[in-house]
Amino acid sequence: MVKHCKKLMLAAALMMSLSVSAAEDTIKVGIMHSLSGTMAISESSLKDVMLMLIEEQNKKGGVLGKQIEPVVVDPASDWPIFAERSRELLSRDQVAAVFGCWTSVSRKAVLPVFEELDGLLFYPVQYEGEESSRNIIYTGAAPNQQAIPAIEFLMDEMGVERWVLAGTDYVFPRTANKIIASYLEKRGVAAEDIMISYTPFSHSDWQSIVSEIKDFGSQGKKTAVISTLNGDANVPFYKELANQGIKAEDIPVMAFSVGEEELSGMDSAPLVGHLAAWNYFMSVDTPENQKFIADFRKFTGNPTRVTNDPMEAHYIGFNLWVKAVEQAGTTDVDKVLEALVGMEVPNLSGGTAKVLPNHHITKPVYIGEIMDDGQFQIVWESDSEVPGDAWSDYLESSQNLEADWTQPINCGRYDTLTQKCLTE
Repeated sequence: MVKHCKKLMLAAALMMSLSVSAAEDTIKVGIMHSLSGTMAISESSLKDVMLMLIEEQNKKGGVLGKQIEPVVVDPASDWPIFAERSRELLSRDQVAAVFGCWTSVSRKAVLPVFEELDGLLFYPVQYEGEESSRNIIYTGAAPNQQAIPAIEFLMDEMGVERWVLAGTDYVFPRTANKIIASYLEKRGVAAEDIMISYTPFSHSDWQSIVSEIKDFGSQGKKTAVISTLNGDANVPFYKELANQGIKAEDIPVMAFSVGEEELSGMDSAPLVGHLAAWNYFMSVDTPENQKFIADFRKFTGNPTRVTNDPMEAHYIGFNLWVKAVEQAGTTDVDKVLEALVGMEVPNLSGGTAKVLPNHHITKPVYIGEIMDDGQFQIVWESDSEVPGDAWSDYLESSQNLEADWTQPINCGRYDTLTQKCLTE
């Protein structure tokens, strides 16, 4: 009996040793996107592209001679669950980095967890700025890389004088609209020429709001809608615009959260002629982009799958992480972060994405017009890549702030007047 127990103990110890050894043979990476709930319409494709990128890298030999093991979680469009899943990924699963979140409220929910546990998050979606964390690399656009160029296009190219700021009621639209309203004021737009409207996630009854927009736009001045609506609320919004006879040539909508993936699940007829501002469109005609599209369709086994801006942001972010890990010779977050600043990788538009000291990146800006095939025809593009600005020049509270995570400043909220690092 004693010998039998010893054999069992030895067997258990051996199995545990083999398990630990197997775990050490891979490098875990977290993928944290909503695969259910209101944001699944946007986030599901980001899980798919991350799995493709990891598979491709593993075929090249992985990183540091080890295979990359994806750990996929579904926070189900529930912001507190994002924080819970983050803690599990960092503490239980011991992931080297996490690629995830879409909405700013989900990012805000996980930020203190990543800072507490010294994790590394690559955030792939345009956002409102007014933030820079040591533990986040912002591969999506800041307002000066999306919102401000879009406003300038509508003003200078289309002669827009009245503005409807329509958003989902959470941090991104409210902060972005605060920046936009301040910019418009500086450009001489009167307060009565700005209409602001917020609705909850998954809002579906747009009749009265669209009626207000129609009335607001019938005062003899060229009017446009700046849409920061997120998720599945976009479907009934555009339908109601069409129902009330609002055409793009009359009141164009400039969307910041509608891309190819959202259009693929919508009837594109009501959207034709409306606009969107992004830093990548599937219609960008470069060899790099054509290969990316073909690879993604082959990986998913679906020849009609589309690509979009946040997917390219993950492409950039993942390649940056791989390059930084290889350069640092470790997945240690401190050393990877040190390697990341100043690092450059190709984007899909034929240019280069560079990580700035404020943990944002350089990005081109595109304005696209929605076509009847659900794609975007590019009608304007920036002359070169635009550096992401963590703090807006158009808000009095932040116009003197900068972020710089290199020595000697090493601060995400640095006051250039007092030359001091500010804390919340």
